[in-house]
Amino acid sequence: MPLAYIGFGSNIGDRLAHIQNAIQTLSKTGGITLQKISSVYETDPVGYEAQAQFLNGVAAIQTSLSPLSLLHTLKNIETTIGRQHRIRWGPREIDLDILIYGDLCLQTEKLVIPHPEMHLRGFVLVPLAEIAPDLVHPVFQESIQPLLNRLDDDKSISESGSICLFQTCFL
Repeated sequence: MPLAYIGFGSNIGDRLAHIQNAIQTLSKTGGITLQKISSVYETDPVGYEAQAQFLNGVAAIQTSLSPLSLLHTLKNIETTIGRQHRIRWGPREIDLDILIYGDLCLQTEKLVIPHPEMHLRGFVLVPLAEIAPDLVHPVFQESIQPLLNRLDDDKSISESGSICLFQTCFL
């Protein structure tokens, strides 16, 4: 089963509760086995900046779901938690994105893997480097840590805590 990395974020309401709910739902989904969860980071918004700070992180999962089935699962979790689509890069209750799916490179109307902007975003690279610094980006053929080291991003990122599920706390 491929190893996939899921980026998560929230900046509306009880941000940590939204994230914990999403990760817990993901961990109970058939065809998905949770492997690791990064620390949670408080981060400045990107794109539309007139909004509250986000909590962000990355989860590593093993999955037997196809990329499109995984995308559908993530969107269903977002809907269940109450995500409202407002404006591009705007506030959200929860956001779940497929960052990397094995060594797959995929470009369709609905899904691009690896995530096309992940290498430009500290709020993705910092937690990803925490749990998988040697992971190789399938397009750039370079590991995550050097991508993070070269990142030119002035957005604030600070560790905010960890996620605990089923009496187990993940780093």
